Amino acid sequence: MTRQNEYDQPIGDAVPGWSSRLLPPHASIEGRFCRLEPIDAKLHGPDLFAANAAAPDNRAWTYLFQEPFAEYEAFLAHLEQTQASRDPLFFAVVDSKSYRAVGSLALMRIDPAHGVIEVGSINYSPLVQRSPAATEAQYLLMKLVFDTLGYRRFEWKCDSLNAPSRSAAQRLGFRFEGVFRQAIVYKGRSRDTAWFSIIDGEWHAVKAAMEAWLSSDNFSLDGTQRMSLADIRRRLVD
Repeated sequence: MTRQNEYDQPIGDAVPGWSSRLLPPHASIEGRFCRLEPIDAKLHGPDLFAANAAAPDNRAWTYLFQEPFAEYEAFLAHLEQTQASRDPLFFAVVDSKSYRAVGSLALMRIDPAHGVIEVGSINYSPLVQRSPAATEAQYLLMKLVFDTLGYRRFEWKCDSLNAPSRSAAQRLGFRFEGVFRQAIVYKGRSRDTAWFSIIDGEWHAVKAAMEAWLSSDNFSLDGTQRMSLADIRRRLVD
């Protein structure tokens, strides 16, 4: 039932004891399949450039704000800018077996006062796409945001035409909220932005499903998943 104030106006739920949250730390996060390390241009640059070069074409860059980098020097300069940034706060996804950086992502639009934060600038090379590490990287950031920092809302935004990104958000447990029309102009074209989110009240169920999927029991000896994340989520609900 919606609360009402003394004027019989509907108002939102009370948030007792709320206070501004801390900023995400500029520190590594250890997982089983991967380790998230704050971007270091010189350390991660060679691996990330080589990992991106493993793609057969440049389609992974279509919905990113940057164009693909043909020369390593330009890519290194870009990484040096990301390394200096604290919002967005960029991480390299380092594979736990090869110890090589295979992708990157960032926490961004960080709003400690209201407990809202976004994951974005996701650039997964072919070496990490559709792998357990790709999912675990998202899980590690969610766990930091909700369990460690106590934020209330975790956002995912993408070009509304980016079907793979929309599908990935929903697979991970984000809920679709709508489309902001003509929200951005980038690369000389208009972007309608699709919004997704997970809020703190949903995190427990999202976390349980992700941890069950990431469990060693869910993978055969050759690394094949036994149950999909969607199937696990349905099983937990049932």
